[in-house]
Amino acid sequence: MCAPRWDSGAVFSSLIGGRGGYALAPAGRYVWGGYYEDRSLIWHSRWVTQDHGVVECREALAFPGDPHRTVLLRQVLPAERPAPLRVLLEPAADFGGGPLRELRRELRQDGHGVWHGRAGGLWLRWSGAVGRARPTGGGRRLELELTARAGATYNLVLEISDRPLEDAPPDPGQAWEATSTAWREAVPELSDVLAPRDARHAYAVMRGLTGSAGGMVAAATTSLPERAEEGRNYDYRYVWVRDQCYAGQAVAAAGGYPLLDDAVRFVTARLAGDGAGLRPAYTVDGRPIPDQRRLELPGYPGGFDLVGNQVSGQFQLDAFGECLLLFAAAARHDRLDADAWRAALTAAEAVERRWREPDAGIWELAPARWTHSRLVCAAGLRALAGSGAAPARQSARWEALADAIVAATDRGGLHPSGRWQRAPGDPRTDAALLFPALRGAVPAGDPRSAATLEAYLAELTDDHFAYRFRHDDRPLAHAEGAFVMCGFVVAMAEHQRGRTAAAHRWFERNRAACGPAGLYAEEYDTAQREMRGNVPQAFVHALMLEAAARLGREW
Repeated sequence: MCAPRWDSGAVFSSLIGGRGGYALAPAGRYVWGGYYEDRSLIWHSRWVTQDHGVVECREALAFPGDPHRTVLLRQVLPAERPAPLRVLLEPAADFGGGPLRELRRELRQDGHGVWHGRAGGLWLRWSGAVGRARPTGGGRRLELELTARAGATYNLVLEISDRPLEDAPPDPGQAWEATSTAWREAVPELSDVLAPRDARHAYAVMRGLTGSAGGMVAAATTSLPERAEEGRNYDYRYVWVRDQCYAGQAVAAAGGYPLLDDAVRFVTARLAGDGAGLRPAYTVDGRPIPDQRRLELPGYPGGFDLVGNQVSGQFQLDAFGECLLLFAAAARHDRLDADAWRAALTAAEAVERRWREPDAGIWELAPARWTHSRLVCAAGLRALAGSGAAPARQSARWEALADAIVAATDRGGLHPSGRWQRAPGDPRTDAALLFPALRGAVPAGDPRSAATLEAYLAELTDDHFAYRFRHDDRPLAHAEGAFVMCGFVVAMAEHQRGRTAAAHRWFERNRAACGPAGLYAEEYDTAQREMRGNVPQAFVHALMLEAAARLGREW
């Protein structure tokens, strides 16, 4: 857990071999389970114990959040019969480099007590039913034995701040009521989509990953390997412009427009600041991403420790096309203000200037003239031209530029078989090549679109799992995991072609490729039935939500 921001140093980092943790569990033997409460990121733990019946606990980050203070709420619910619990709090800031220090207890009239401490450059405060906790480990951790009883509720409130905590601790009852209410108001019902509960959960995950500046981080974690012992470790605690646009377009398709507004706000600010030099990704508050560095930790098994990301040095042309698609979606819902319109013009001008340049593409590879990048830019131009936001002359100019891009791409990006290929000189097919028809660069009924879908299904899918592209001669699943996002893209492509049964089968297969908490990672190991990579991966939840919305109605 990184605090107080997604890209801060971790306070609890045992996942990648660092120190620090905050554990609460029954004493003795038990079987654990849990779930997210509907339309929220409030986690409900449930333990069936050997000797003390069922014990339950609710956990959440206080919502709405504070950019300078993380408030973690835990509430042990009344038990069937007295049940002993053990609680351990061992914060260690900066991925374990800043252990707990300056620990002191403040006695209160209610008898509960409040613990204060420092860790690295952070201030911590632990309040609620924690008065009987005792320091251990030389004052670097607190341990608490708590007995849950029938009719009694026990609240634990942990605050972590980059500023001194000089006000009173939050009232647990008020914090829980505010958090529950805020989630109910933030997540729409989405009753007219497929799998409404899972769609609402996808929306909640995206909302939870979105900061106060509107930016949605790609994932909550760093250094969870996509493939064991292959060096494919990344830090995804940053905002990718492309992912942000995916989220906005998904919300525009499904409903629940505040997240669409957040996406437009964040992307607008980045285009206003950087123009045609738009970076592929930023921190959650819009700053450049720091360079990669190692943490000198053991790392997640099969991986290694890493923070920062080298993506800032790349040029990703398709990001401009996705920005145009986002702005067009906002315009269709009458949610494009003057600042966003200027940003849309900036993105269109950047496409006009730079569409011939090699770029790193959607998969962040060596620069090439990627077919997907160019066609998505054409799709964005067409979408903005048809959104009704531009004067007729401007729309005609964008349509003409889109035609020119498609024609030029056809000359180098069309395979002899009539389908799109990855790039001039690279005849392979690619999951990304399904997007141009979905987004309107070329019609779904165009022979190139139909041939591309059929070739992709034949070459890059297995048992209704989808892969990005073929790395080498190995079987698909030996090179990397199934790419869950691509499975939802195929579902939409099949639906667009009118193949309803196939679309639903693809949707259901990939909807199930998650963990017990209903969260998606980037990849899914089909042999071991395990998630791979950082989690929760925002763009998977975005494409799941969009597929749920589009499959729930005629294309």
